[in-house]
Amino acid sequence: MAEPTLYLFDGYNLLHAGSFADQRELTDALASFVALKGARGVVVWDGAGTDAQIGPLAVRYAPQADAVLERLAAEHRGTEVVCLVSSDFAVRGTSGQEVQKRSSRSFLGDLESPRHSESHGSRLGDSLDAETRARLERLRRGDG
Repeated sequence: MAEPTLYLFDGYNLLHAGSFADQRELTDALASFVALKGARGVVVWDGAGTDAQIGPLAVRYAPQADAVLERLAAEHRGTEVVCLVSSDFAVRGTSGQEVQKRSSRSFLGDLESPRHSESHGSRLGDSLDAETRARLERLRRGDG
């Protein structure tokens, strides 16, 4: 199976399935995930909010996130490898056979597992002052 180039995430579905403190923490983890994969992503949250772009991850808000996820899957499944991450059976069922589907729990198992560990405990971030870390974080988020 080919690696997805576009990930579609059901925001609240993932948030409730995982151990994240809030939307921002999950959104940051998803932005890092798609960046590491060399892919793009869209996380859709039910409700009102300000749409944003965090690196390769688009953050969208909609009255009905399920409808937006279904539409995005239909629009892109003919031109890219799409992976829909949701445990909502209705959304997964209407997204089309061409779309890869992952349950939230299954996906979170991969997302939350450590990808790399340092045996000697040294990290670049540990050697940076707070101002430099804050500037790098703003750059990562696309805030300049």
